[in-house]
Amino acid sequence: MNKRGSASTRYTDIFIAFFRSSILSFGGGPSGIPLIEAEVVKKYKWMTLEEFGDLVAIANALPGPINTKLAGYVGWKLKRFGGLLTALIAVVLPTVLLLTGLLSFLSAFRDQRWVRGMTEAVLPVVGVLMAQLTWRFFFSAKKGLGWVISLILIAVSFVLMEVLHIHPAILIALTLLFVLVKPQKKQAGGGSK
Repeated sequence: MNKRGSASTRYTDIFIAFFRSSILSFGGGPSGIPLIEAEVVKKYKWMTLEEFGDLVAIANALPGPINTKLAGYVGWKLKRFGGLLTALIAVVLPTVLLLTGLLSFLSAFRDQRWVRGMTEAVLPVVGVLMAQLTWRFFFSAKKGLGWVISLILIAVSFVLMEVLHIHPAILIALTLLFVLVKPQKKQAGGGSK
């Protein structure tokens, strides 16, 4: 967590960051991750990309909506209970308000072509956002693991998820468990790596 954390962070910044990312994340779930990253890492610099990547990995291994977990954790780290509550309200409020309003409106027009077209038109944009975030995560992983190991992990993950249909949360949990229990390599100076 960056030094800009708790003391200088305002509750209004937390609310705006998570309200904006929530209101603009079409389709929910993973589509909101790049928007949260843009707020937390790029705009406010509350976390580094590496910290955010770790947070996303752990949050994916836990049950519940990803955006809510990310908001809750970041809010907690910034302002403890007040930050957690502010971030969660900012994430949930737009969804509740929009869902109530839009379902009332769209239920009358659900068979219309333009309603189906809205969803289909936004999907490529969400895909590009996810691709950009994936690219940044890959380069972040490459710094610590190197090209070869990063590419091997990508290939193995793809086969396990897409071919063998293993849930991503299981892969993340197993990876975290492996990292926790694997023996540490000794450095030349006697410390651990």
